[in-house]
Amino acid sequence: MLRRWMAWVAGLWAGAVLTIGSVAAPSAFAVLERAQAGRYVARIFAIEAHASLALAVVLILLARRCAKQQAGSHFSLELGLALMALFCTVAGYFALQPMMEAARAGQGAWSFAALHGASLALFVLKGFALLALAWRATAVAARP
Repeated sequence: MLRRWMAWVAGLWAGAVLTIGSVAAPSAFAVLERAQAGRYVARIFAIEAHASLALAVVLILLARRCAKQQAGSHFSLELGLALMALFCTVAGYFALQPMMEAARAGQGAWSFAALHGASLALFVLKGFALLALAWRATAVAARP
């Protein structure tokens, strides 16, 4: 039952990440002025980042609980994927976002484009980690 919850939460989170990255952000830049779209998308990513912290905690707790039920190590691939998604959120939003704001103001050693590319790469990596986690949890939950 715990693996089903893990699959459900990971799938929901992955769906949100994919929707934001492939629909919400591009659509905002397609219909709004660049500055307005940037503010709108920044707000969406802020909401997603804070929700990601809560969802990561839930997935980590579920993965730890599932690992404790099995004999052997308390570390599992599911736990590693949940930790990877958490790392991508913390590094991509909470570390790079302030640096992007500084770069936009002409400060810092990195360009806005380079930081934006790194943030995008971490966001995509988070999506893949969540898809893998949802797939793996679903496959394990379906076994008899």
